[in-house]
Amino acid sequence: MSPRKALIAALTAALLVGPGVAQAATTPQTTSQVTSATAPAPTRERAAAATITWSLVRASNPTEDQRTAYDAITRAMNAAVARYNNLSDLGKTITVRYEPGVPTADGNINGTIRFGSNRSYMTERTALHEIAHTIGVGTSSGWSRLGGGGTWTGGQATALVKQYDGSGAKISTGGGHFWPYGLNFENEMSNTAADRHVHLVAAMVRDGL
Repeated sequence: MSPRKALIAALTAALLVGPGVAQAATTPQTTSQVTSATAPAPTRERAAAATITWSLVRASNPTEDQRTAYDAITRAMNAAVARYNNLSDLGKTITVRYEPGVPTADGNINGTIRFGSNRSYMTERTALHEIAHTIGVGTSSGWSRLGGGGTWTGGQATALVKQYDGSGAKISTGGGHFWPYGLNFENEMSNTAADRHVHLVAAMVRDGL
């Protein structure tokens, strides 16, 4: 083979081999757990480091009521966990149950969230609120120490709410809840309020929640 043909052959082989583009394998995602794959593309790198995961306990042969509840709970939890994972580095492994006898919904520091049969509480707002309880809002010794007097005394969360609402702002506490931005009622929900809720819960954890 002439030197010219050898050179052309070498260049052709290099182009064919070339630097490839690796593509992640796509696997079906279960509806009962959020991972970093659910995050929007702009926040994918941040979401990948987040550590809140969840699973839904399902009946082996669900009724129609259970199936519709599972669907609504899954949508609510997926949205709430994605928001927490995109905006914080908080960690928790959460187990969710559908228990029709629960009046609304509740969250426990042991990582359990229960939704009752009232579909109006199967929302992202409720899920965000209950996730906060699993992290320690109203349920931890740190909460009692820093929020037991009716006002949150931790410096980081207090500074943050003043940044949001002015120098006179404070975080009020009572009955295991906080406000503003505690998302205690559905009419408090907005994208801004939900984002601030996550940031405040994360700041409370830094304060010692």
